[in-house]
Amino acid sequence: MSEITINIDGKDVQTKEGEYLLNAARANDIFIPAICYLTRCSPTLACRICLVEANGKQVYACNAKAKEGMQVVTSTESIEKERRIIMEVYDVNHPLQCGVCDQSGECELQNYTLEMGVDSQHYSIKDVDRSSHDWGHLHYDPGLCIVCERCVTACKDMIGDNSLKTIPRGSDPINADYKESMPKDAYAMWNKLNKSVIGLTNGTDVLDCTSCGECAAVCPVGALVDTQFMYKSNAWELKQVPATCGHCSAGCQITYDLKHTSIDNPEDKIYRVMNEWNYVSLCGAGRYGFDYQNAGVTKDETAFANAVEAFKKADTIAFTSTITNEEAYLLQKMKEKFGYRLVNPEAKAFQDFLNNYAQISGHKLYKGDLEKVHSTNFIVSVGSALKTDNPNARYALNNSLTVKKGAGIYFHPVKDPIIEGIGKSIMTVAHAPLQEEAALYLLLDLFADKSKVPSDIVDYLASFHSQKTVTVEEVVKEKVVELVKETKVNEETGEEEEIEVEKTKMVSTKIAKEIEVDDNRLLEILGLDDSFMQTLEKNLKKKETFALMVGPDLYMHPNAKNLARLVALLEKYSAFEVTMIPTLTNSLGVALICDLDDEKGSYTVAYNTDGDFVLSGLGDGDLDMPAINQQEGTLTSVNKRVNPTNAAIGYEGYELNDIAKALDFEAENIIDYTVELPVARGFKAEEFDNLPNHYENDGTEVRGYVLENVAVEASEDESVEKFSEDKLEGCIIYLANPVRQFTEFTYKTTNLDEVSGIYMSEEYLSKTDYNEGDTVTVKTKKGELTAKVVCDNKIAGDIVVLPTFDKKLNSEALFDGYRFSTASIQKG
Repeated sequence: MSEITINIDGKDVQTKEGEYLLNAARANDIFIPAICYLTRCSPTLACRICLVEANGKQVYACNAKAKEGMQVVTSTESIEKERRIIMEVYDVNHPLQCGVCDQSGECELQNYTLEMGVDSQHYSIKDVDRSSHDWGHLHYDPGLCIVCERCVTACKDMIGDNSLKTIPRGSDPINADYKESMPKDAYAMWNKLNKSVIGLTNGTDVLDCTSCGECAAVCPVGALVDTQFMYKSNAWELKQVPATCGHCSAGCQITYDLKHTSIDNPEDKIYRVMNEWNYVSLCGAGRYGFDYQNAGVTKDETAFANAVEAFKKADTIAFTSTITNEEAYLLQKMKEKFGYRLVNPEAKAFQDFLNNYAQISGHKLYKGDLEKVHSTNFIVSVGSALKTDNPNARYALNNSLTVKKGAGIYFHPVKDPIIEGIGKSIMTVAHAPLQEEAALYLLLDLFADKSKVPSDIVDYLASFHSQKTVTVEEVVKEKVVELVKETKVNEETGEEEEIEVEKTKMVSTKIAKEIEVDDNRLLEILGLDDSFMQTLEKNLKKKETFALMVGPDLYMHPNAKNLARLVALLEKYSAFEVTMIPTLTNSLGVALICDLDDEKGSYTVAYNTDGDFVLSGLGDGDLDMPAINQQEGTLTSVNKRVNPTNAAIGYEGYELNDIAKALDFEAENIIDYTVELPVARGFKAEEFDNLPNHYENDGTEVRGYVLENVAVEASEDESVEKFSEDKLEGCIIYLANPVRQFTEFTYKTTNLDEVSGIYMSEEYLSKTDYNEGDTVTVKTKKGELTAKVVCDNKIAGDIVVLPTFDKKLNSEALFDGYRFSTASIQKG
């Protein structure tokens, strides 16, 4: 969209052609009231208080699009009158709960009622039943609901669950006289409000969704509330601590809302997590999984002395990526000083993948990010179970398809009803495990500029093509002349007589016809047929921007090096911008900062993993460490942004930096290392206290900084290996987590109730004699484990899922790096 100039209330502002007037105003700090509109979603026109005049005509700012030279007036006498009446109608029969409502103090109905000067009531109607609904993690009170539909819109356009809709309220009709006496928009709004209420799309009173809580976050009143927060605190009592979510690699901006635990306990407690919902959406783990701090820890001098001795004895430090950049940098400094091996298998696999990608791409990092995915109109995902690996990647895909009218392809062996439910424009390909290479070769074949791709690769792609003869039924239309008899009156005799008349008509004939067509064997390998290409051709119409998301299935793949090179070739020789989804919280930061090793030595100090001496933020090791919600530092997100996070909860024990000081490192605090993060690998020499953490009104993210995409010397060798057509068959297990669980830290929290076990789809259970709750033994060539069967309606097909969030299950011991494996499953 081109840049244009419009005038709002006498002020010339720059915006993009076609931008909604409301967004243009907000971006330039011009206030236009609005309740129903969400920045990244489709307009609903539910509230109608965003009325403005554009070129002399009254329009809705949330829906009217900017045009060059447009003159906009945000307030006139008639507009102010109509807005006031709209707010007055919103207050009709609204319960007198403002003193105890959970939204009180941050309620938009309160704010706009005061803003519009509503001090009297001229309208009335008989009230209706206002029984509230307990929807598990959500509580819905229809009496407080103003049916702005923000919850419905967020669920559909942002999250993709499509769990909420408007349903009939069952009220009496509005007095017909009001139609004549009220302004048009005020009456239309009231008529809709009076008829509607929020309900569930499944037709029951049991909510079935991915439990993200975004609908409650966007609710402007107290109608939708997080059940765990109800009646816990007044909003004005809470202190906000800006932070970054510590669970997955999305790096979402959050605030921890704190106050004292109780009258008897003055220590801070996290009561809820909030987000800037106009600009970023949280998953359920980020919203509800906040109380994972290592509580009640004091300085155990004996344990600390043992830890120092362990570091002196060790030749290996093993750790997970649920640490800050500063901690990762400190571990790297320890390696350089003492010669430790640094072992982190998932980060090492990601590091190798990035390095192999860089050999062809010529830059250290991928070009794309999730913000670009939001605005892209054709998206492909390969090698990631999106909704669980990184929920915001799934939200970005959904937002593109629903709001931007985009389309896409989702390649993954595990069938996903949530992804399939986004709409008809998403093509899901449930290929066999080990066929990720075939998927990338197909993308190269379909989308790469063959005139630039190395000739040996072009020849290899051509080897999958052949001509085949197929018989098709064709309808042939032709003109046929026939003689028909008609009766006419002879003008001379006046008698009727029959004459023959020539008539021309179209005749359709079906014929069988043999034609030569292209036979692409890559489609056959992936289990696809010619209909895939027909649908793809349809979905590609009017698509100008392309994004490719790749994930952890590729990094741990037996042929990960070849996959990385294929990804780089796609980015280099096609229109795709690549986004790589890091496996855990700070896998990207760790991969950039640490020189990682493959194997442990003889004695291992472990940080949040297994070893001879264990440092643990979970409180189950030899020496306690703080969890991420108790630390200051930075985390590197999938968007290549280095985001600051702050300590929400106090911590009185030892930290990694205390051990470093005992080993003669000089930094007083761990955040002293923020400015030292390696510039040569894309970081900036920024002090921690100078890092911002907020969004501007126009949605611009002002958080930390974006990594420099450092140029590296590209290899002249762009060759790739021919892939094997081997695939895993039989009983297949997959190493991944269910919705809302990521690590042992999410498992520790009190509001995330996913249970540990082996996850099977309803479809799979229906074809076996397993039942939910049964105990089964899972065996692979690497080992075996025993677990309870859990029925998961968020997956489909025959592949079962083993989670990693419960360390007692030790699922990873059954796999040989790659996230898929064949197994036997037996009852008992």
